[in-house]
Amino acid sequence: MASASNILRSRSWQLSLAAFGAGTATYMLFPKAEMKSEKKAKAKSAEKVASGGEDVPKLLNEAYAKLNGPDGAKCKSLLKKYLTKDVIEKNKNKKTKLGASLYDCIRSGVYNLDAGVGVYAPDAESYTVFADLFDKIIEDYHGFSPKQKQPPVDLGEGRCKELKPLDPQGKYIKSTRIRCGRSLAGFPFNPLLKAADYETMEAKVKQSLESVKDKELKGTYYPLQGMTKETQAKLIADHFLFKEGDRHLQHANACNFWPKGRGIFHNNNKSFLVWVNEEDHLRIISMQDGSDVGNVLDRLIRGVKAIEAIVPFSRDPRLGFLTFCPTNLGSTVRASVHIKLPKVSARKDFKQICDKLNLQVRGIHGEHSESEGGVFDISNKQRLGISEYQAVRQMYDGVKKLIELEESA
Repeated sequence: MASASNILRSRSWQLSLAAFGAGTATYMLFPKAEMKSEKKAKAKSAEKVASGGEDVPKLLNEAYAKLNGPDGAKCKSLLKKYLTKDVIEKNKNKKTKLGASLYDCIRSGVYNLDAGVGVYAPDAESYTVFADLFDKIIEDYHGFSPKQKQPPVDLGEGRCKELKPLDPQGKYIKSTRIRCGRSLAGFPFNPLLKAADYETMEAKVKQSLESVKDKELKGTYYPLQGMTKETQAKLIADHFLFKEGDRHLQHANACNFWPKGRGIFHNNNKSFLVWVNEEDHLRIISMQDGSDVGNVLDRLIRGVKAIEAIVPFSRDPRLGFLTFCPTNLGSTVRASVHIKLPKVSARKDFKQICDKLNLQVRGIHGEHSESEGGVFDISNKQRLGISEYQAVRQMYDGVKKLIELEESA
């Protein structure tokens, strides 16, 4: 299987430390805005492709030719690797019950030849209807075969206290963050959502958040539609406001009716956030300064449970919690720390050490970025095939070992 660090989908998420109020640090939580007017124009035209009776077999053949022709010479995506003529022939006339075609799944990777993966699932059924393609990509990315099954849900309730602070003296770890993605049961993913769907979903999530009785989780929901300049400035200053999707999401037809039905929630302590209808239906985030992984996980669990009590989530028996991008399937959990390890990170085999510990290393500005000031973003590499708690534990045990290596260097 190719290294996960080499096949990340090419989206750049800023995850840098930033101060907000009283010296507290958190993560910057919005995507880099890199689209120029030309890219936006291409994205808009891409949204029209394969919708309204287009010739899907023809589009698939053109996509194959592009990926394997001069334009795709430098393309190294998993889409290019696994979109064979045989896959096209078997799936060229298939559609999901909601109308998604194979081309709808691949068009982002066809337009963005620098993508690491290059596919998205327009709806949950796409993972089974187009299994000829998705299964191969999932196995390559996650090491999860078609015969394997995602373990039962295990968030780690009652075991958070086992996760003692990794760096109690604050010598290495700056902050800790755990997030998960969730899809609402009964709704497709972004490309097939209607305007009314966005509004209905937003209302359901807003209701669940407003009904939370946990004092630590209480906060405010900010809809993007109709947001005042003052509120926008406040959320940007706190590094909480996400922007319209990048070119990969644009070409995946994931930004329809923007900003309708989108918004963010954060608690009063600014340590618990929920993104509504950005990429996935929900991104649920818990974070704080320091290295108390157990406390961060406990808050995330309480938040997930509070929302789920009112809004049922979509889960597949084999693939676990379903997400728009196949890289996030399964537990959907990404547990990470921002950490400075001057001695260990200076070693030539630093990345190899992290690979052996099942850790993923990024710069503090997210995927494909470099370290800044010697600080790295380090997280669990695996999400599919392990439980939610095991995903957090993978990061915890791996980072603990890195600190031991730093101390003994």
